Amino acid sequence: MVLKGDSCLLNGRKPMFVPDWTEELGVTECLILRVSRLGKEIGLKFAGRYYDAVAPGADFIAMDKARELQAHGRPWTEAVAFDYSLAIGEYEPTPTPSLKGREYLGRKLVISPEEAVVEASRVMTIRQGDLIYIQKKTEPRKVQKEEIIRVEKDGIETLYCKIK
Repeated sequence: MVLKGDSCLLNGRKPMFVPDWTEELGVTECLILRVSRLGKEIGLKFAGRYYDAVAPGADFIAMDKARELQAHGRPWTEAVAFDYSLAIGEYEPTPTPSLKGREYLGRKLVISPEEAVVEASRVMTIRQGDLIYIQKKTEPRKVQKEEIIRVEKDGIETLYCKIK
């Protein structure tokens, strides 16, 4: 589990500026859940009641920094929880039929949204407004400056982020 502060969030159509301390920025698509109520140690049966909206996300990682930290047995926080490292697209209300199971926008998720709520609430109290993000089952891919990351749903652009 990775915790990110609110300075990590990149909302709207704002560009993502590559930090000057990394040479290799990667991105993984993810699903963002917006928590709608207070909860601790939530059961799987009730987990769907604890989020009210979902959005596509782009989770950025300084891949070179992650390898360096991993080699020294240190936490990855510096490589994944830096300013504007999580771009969030447009929210849509839940529940949606596309969220049943572990698939969203045709891509496999590591765990289901309900399992993510259970896991997050097991280790900490979740509160209204918190965000839980679930990575897709893919390795991060390297991004280049001036690249544009887009996610569409039903022909409508729901995430747009330009790399600067």
